[in-house]
Amino acid sequence: MFYMFAGIILIFSLLSVTTRRILRAAVYLLCVLLATAGLYFMLNYQFMAAVQLTLYAGGIVVLIIFSILLTSHITHRFKHPDLVKLIMGAGTAAVGAGLVISTLLSHSFQASTAPELPVNMTTIGTQLLSTEKNGYVLPFELISILLLAAMIAAIVIAKKEKNKNSEI
Repeated sequence: MFYMFAGIILIFSLLSVTTRRILRAAVYLLCVLLATAGLYFMLNYQFMAAVQLTLYAGGIVVLIIFSILLTSHITHRFKHPDLVKLIMGAGTAAVGAGLVISTLLSHSFQASTAPELPVNMTTIGTQLLSTEKNGYVLPFELISILLLAAMIAAIVIAKKEKNKNSEI
């Protein structure tokens, strides 16, 4: 399953950045995020997988798709990038891949001998709703305001473009 999820992530990541259609790129990004959640489920990180599915796959990608549909750029095709940009992007990717590979090869990974901590949903829920030291209310509120602002901006852009086209 790991190799399947890793393959899906690699293939759809490449498709997401190489496709020239914006809606397809958003759908490919959704596939990448779903496969990442699958990896989290494999690692028994159910909470992270749930956050991945609800926040990223469920929230941000849907927001991107709605923004694309609202601005009526569904048929928009990106231009072919310049050769200089392709070379710089490939060079940056190669440097990043080399850095990741060298870091992975220089670190010796060993299985932990510590006992597994019990997962208590009450504790997780309390931390999500808490404003104390380990609380997560503020980050979730900031994210919700950010998503609301992005949605309002998408609607404003769609309205401006619609009005500009109707005047011509």
